[in-house]
Amino acid sequence: MKYALILSLALAWASPATAQHAHGQKGPQGGQMEDVAGVHVELLTSARTITLNVYDEANKPVSTSGYTASALVTSGADRETLALAPEGKNALKGEAKKAMDKGTTISVTLKTSGGKSGQVRFKN
Repeated sequence: MKYALILSLALAWASPATAQHAHGQKGPQGGQMEDVAGVHVELLTSARTITLNVYDEANKPVSTSGYTASALVTSGADRETLALAPEGKNALKGEAKKAMDKGTTISVTLKTSGGKSGQVRFKN
């Protein structure tokens, strides 16, 4: 009985870790890739622009029609919240007021067209 309890606890503890297999991987465009709200999102930054590319479990592009997202950009004492709007086939994009330096933290809140929502944090 004791061993069955230990085994069931170990399996329950391991399950969430295996569900987030995109954590820390590089995406198809070379950006950081994380799981959020049942999809994979790839963060790309360029000067003031934030782009999130959205993919399914097989890393195939997912339409962002009906998606909503925002990003909290934090660099030192500076904070800015920006809306990310659907752009192109599978992207969400927004423009910050200032260029994002190395070490900037970008916290993304995403809601899919199916109603799933979640948050994820990136370090630029």
